[in-house]
Amino acid sequence: MSEQTAQGAIQKVQEVVAEPAGLGLLGLGLVTLVASSEKLGWTSGVAYALPWAIFLGAFAQLMAAMYDFKRNNVFGGTAFAGYAFFWMGVGMTWMMKLGMLGPVAPAPDAHQLGFAFVGYLIFTLYMTVGAMETNKALFATFCLITVLFTGLSLTTLGAGAAAEFGHQLAAWSELGVSALAFYGSAAAVLNQQMGRTVLAVGKPFGRLKKPSVAGEAAAETQTLRRVA
Repeated sequence: MSEQTAQGAIQKVQEVVAEPAGLGLLGLGLVTLVASSEKLGWTSGVAYALPWAIFLGAFAQLMAAMYDFKRNNVFGGTAFAGYAFFWMGVGMTWMMKLGMLGPVAPAPDAHQLGFAFVGYLIFTLYMTVGAMETNKALFATFCLITVLFTGLSLTTLGAGAAAEFGHQLAAWSELGVSALAFYGSAAAVLNQQMGRTVLAVGKPFGRLKKPSVAGEAAAETQTLRRVA
């Protein structure tokens, strides 16, 4: 955002926006908890899972994405928005399955859903690489999301033992995603609220991201001091 002063100079104005990760990870944690309970056989049907997919899986993460983009956080905004739209798609799929959108003719081909899962697997793979430079808790979450989409792809595109293995893989990894997302949400909220580290999330790996100019200068200064 920019403003023009009376003298004609352009000034940049930065809006102060709170860290939205607590909300986004809450949405992810809750919707994956409900969805994994159905996959694991602890609950049945998706009728009562649908509202959580729409409001927590989709809207909460989309709201977090919008604020992350305002903070110029391309990684966070893309991640939250990408998975928000995934849950919108899942929600609509469940609505079709429940007959809420009327009869579907001809019968839908489940393999199309499988290719959508493969697409999200590709998306998650490169987002996992990006997560290496956020924190270790988030990186672990993305690793489990990768396993989840691998399982979902096997379930819908495979057959027999492969499909059953994929289902179990997806179910347990989704439960793991939920646990890590809740932890990440709690860490984002409590660490900010208390002004100290209440829940550790681990430092970035620091191997892929280009160091900032300030970071390079600090490292160079430290090297010179060691030499001196």
